[in-house]
Amino acid sequence: MSGLLGPLLVVIFCLSQALRDVYFGNLFQGVDFFAVLLLSFAISTAIFGGLALARCRKDLAILYANPGPVLAMNLLTAIAWSCYFFGLTHLEPAIVNTIHSGMAPLTVAVLGLWGGRLVGARPIDRAELAGCAGILLVTAALWFVVLTGRSGDRGGDLATLALALAALLVSGGSITLSLLFAKRLNDRGVTSTSVTATRYFLLILVAAVIELASSRPSGIAGPAQLGLLAAAATGLVVLPLFILQVGIALSAPATAQIIRALGPVFIFALEQFDGRLHYSAPVLASILAYSALAIAINVAHGRRREPARA
Repeated sequence: MSGLLGPLLVVIFCLSQALRDVYFGNLFQGVDFFAVLLLSFAISTAIFGGLALARCRKDLAILYANPGPVLAMNLLTAIAWSCYFFGLTHLEPAIVNTIHSGMAPLTVAVLGLWGGRLVGARPIDRAELAGCAGILLVTAALWFVVLTGRSGDRGGDLATLALALAALLVSGGSITLSLLFAKRLNDRGVTSTSVTATRYFLLILVAAVIELASSRPSGIAGPAQLGLLAAAATGLVVLPLFILQVGIALSAPATAQIIRALGPVFIFALEQFDGRLHYSAPVLASILAYSALAIAINVAHGRRREPARA
C-alpha cells in the first residue's frame, strides 16, 4: 500500500487541478483574475513562509547569497501565472492546460538542442524529439480548433483568442524555466518549503499594484465571497502544490510524469458539467493525442535513464 501512496497523491493533484481550472475558468467570467492571483499566492506565501521561518532558517543565508536565481524564479513565475490565468479567462480550460503543459517538454527540448546550461537542460534522443514534434502539431491543431470556433468555448473575438493562445505558450515556457531555477536553488541546499515561500513575491506585488491602480471593480461581491475564494485558493492552489511535491517524492519519476500527462483528460471530463461549455470532439482528440505523446516521451526518457544508472 505504501508504494501506491505517491502515485495516489499525484492523481489527487491532477483531479484538484481539473477542479481548479474549471472552477476558476467559470469564476473569471465575473471576477478579475489578478484579485484571485493576489489572494491565492498571498495565502501560499504566508503558509510556507511561516513553515520556512519555523523550520528552515538556515535557507535564508543561501537565498541571500543567490539573488540571481531567486529573482529569475520570481520573474518567470509571475509571468507564467499571469499568462495562465489570462488564458483561462478566455479559453476552454482543457485547451489551456494542454498547451501550457505541452510547452514543458518543448522548452526542455529547445534547451537540450541549444546546449542550455540551466539545471535540467540535457541532450534529447530521436524518440523524445519525435514526441516533441508531435506535441507541436497538437498545439497547432488546438490553435486551429479555437480560431475556427470548434472549441467548447465559442465566445470571444479572434484577436483576444489569439492573444490568449500566445499567452499560454509564454506561461508554459516560463513556468518550466522557473522550475529549473527552483531546482538550482534546491541543489544548493534550499528546501522546497523555502523555495515555495519565496517564489511568489513579485507576482503578489504585481497583482496588488494592478488591483490598487485599476478603476475596474474586482468582481468580489463581499466578505462571504472573499471567504469562499480564500477557501478555494487554499484547497485548489496551495494544498495541491504540497500534495504534488510529496507525491513526486514518493513516486518513480516516470510514473509521476505519466499520471500528470493525463491531467488535461481529467479537465475535459469535468468540463462536461460546466453549463457554459460545449462538448468538442476535435478538442478531445487533440487532448488524447497530447497525453499519448507526453506518456511516450516520458517512457523514452525513463528507458534512457536506466542504462545510465546501471
